[in-house]
Amino acid sequence: MDLTSVYRAEYGRCVATLTRLLGDIGLAEEAVQDAFAVAMEKWTQPGEEVPRNPGAWIVTTARNRALDRIRRESTREARHAQALLLHQPEETEEVGPVRDDQLRLIFTCCHPALSPLAQTALTLRLLGGLEVPEIARAYLAPEATISQRIVRAKKKIRDAGIPYRVPAEAELPHRLPPVLTVLYLIFNEGYTATTGPLLRTDLSGEAVRLARALADLMPDEPEVLGLLALLLLTEARRPARTAPSGEIVTLAEQDRTLWNQELIAEGHELVRRCLRRDRPGPYQIQAAINAVHTDGPATDWTQVLALYDQLMALTPTPIVALNRAVAVAEVHGPAAALAAVEELAIPGYHLLPATRADLLARLGRTDEAVAAYAEAITLATNDTERAFLETRRADLAAEVRG
Repeated sequence: MDLTSVYRAEYGRCVATLTRLLGDIGLAEEAVQDAFAVAMEKWTQPGEEVPRNPGAWIVTTARNRALDRIRRESTREARHAQALLLHQPEETEEVGPVRDDQLRLIFTCCHPALSPLAQTALTLRLLGGLEVPEIARAYLAPEATISQRIVRAKKKIRDAGIPYRVPAEAELPHRLPPVLTVLYLIFNEGYTATTGPLLRTDLSGEAVRLARALADLMPDEPEVLGLLALLLLTEARRPARTAPSGEIVTLAEQDRTLWNQELIAEGHELVRRCLRRDRPGPYQIQAAINAVHTDGPATDWTQVLALYDQLMALTPTPIVALNRAVAVAEVHGPAAALAAVEELAIPGYHLLPATRADLLARLGRTDEAVAAYAEAITLATNDTERAFLETRRADLAAEVRG
């Protein structure tokens, strides 16, 4: 395991653990970053290798670095922090209904005193270890805006004394929406990474684990079950999502025998539990859409479109409208779908021109499709996605020349 893989797998866990030990998110993050800098210097030396338990090494090193930093301070707050760190027992009494450092960190970052964007941006940074450009892509927002929100959020948590804990059970339903959003975004970054390899199984796997923990915490909350079902059914398709060479395989071309049937069965059972309710929420409907995709040898696109109509009534966003257009193309043809797509504006989102390119190609408007693919290529930030789009464009260009 190289240092990059260790960073991706352990960063969020280490920050969460150090936050519990230190009681200060900012100090915890700085200490973990210092520890990784030490690891970079030490583990890359000749004869050195990554420890068997790199997370524990990072936590220990970060704790020592934080203690050194605190000792250099002379304020009363610093002396208090030093006392807490020196005398921290192995296990502290849990305030709240679960024992999970990362779940505590999510609820802390998603405190209602913070704005929605600050909540999710901070959690993605601290828990997922995502860099600012990756978070900006998830929100289609400028990097400077995201960076400022993260800095302000950490300052507000410190200045307001926001506690690092899972809320009491009575508070949980009111604190839930941003937590669900964060887990959804973390999974998405793992399923289609902003940069580097297409798949980051450390992030998608951690999102599934935390969604399970949340479902154990709130077993009667339908949107929690819906999110867990959505993640399971999406994760089930991952083994067929890329070819052995690493190229993207579209849903229509995937070998369904490679899909994880255990995850599909679990996801379908959760969806059935959700659909017994009168008015399912957005995550439940998205889970139902994925249940249709994973039910049988082919997708029932008419049913998918009906579910997207329900989803649009609840969350009429451009992203949902774009995904709905894909279903429209399968049910009513590419011309109807293209008409819907042409009305959308999602600046910086490469899948909009990519979808438009596919529809234009299906309509025989090859020159326009090539131009749309070119636009999508300039916006794509993941090398695997960009290579997929370049192949599609090259194939169309070859048709034109032929």
